[in-house]
Amino acid sequence: MGAELLLATTNQGKLREITSILAGLALELKTLADFPNIQVAEETGSTFAENARQKALHYAAISGMLTMAEDSGFEVDALNREPGIYSARYHRGDASYAERFADIYRRVQASGAHDLSARFICALAVVENGRMVFETKANVEGRLAHAPAGSHGFGYDPIFFYPPYGKTFGEVSDTDKTAVSHRGQAIRAFRDFLERPPRT
Repeated sequence: MGAELLLATTNQGKLREITSILAGLALELKTLADFPNIQVAEETGSTFAENARQKALHYAAISGMLTMAEDSGFEVDALNREPGIYSARYHRGDASYAERFADIYRRVQASGAHDLSARFICALAVVENGRMVFETKANVEGRLAHAPAGSHGFGYDPIFFYPPYGKTFGEVSDTDKTAVSHRGQAIRAFRDFLERPPRT
């Protein structure tokens, strides 16, 4: 693998999680902030994996670098697994997360559903020299919290209740969240891939 790795995201919360797990590797980590005029990748896939591949291939072609992209989101079974791949744009593109939470609770209540099962999903793709060299997908199961709780994390963390902790992801430390989270699992799998001895 090359000495540089492009992390194809501008989400600061995601970058914190990714860089903490990849710390100590002999790689210089770059982000999309290092390419301020780069054309944003389209996300037209119907799955998290398709969107991750699109982003990785797009940014690798432009940068010429080993490139890692991920697509992730929050699913609520009572809403037919929405917001899903539209998590970052749910309700309105410019909606606050408080507005998104309110809409999710409103819709779940209107549905009359009693099953509050929910999960986070992360699909990750890595491209080098125009070729997909690694892919993985991970999820963490829980349920929709009865109400938002906690100010840690980011995104939908305050409304995702994780039963083994008895708390939402918004109520736990970054370390505890990353130990079990969808993105934590996926990035650790990627790190294991990077640390494998080269084939001879």
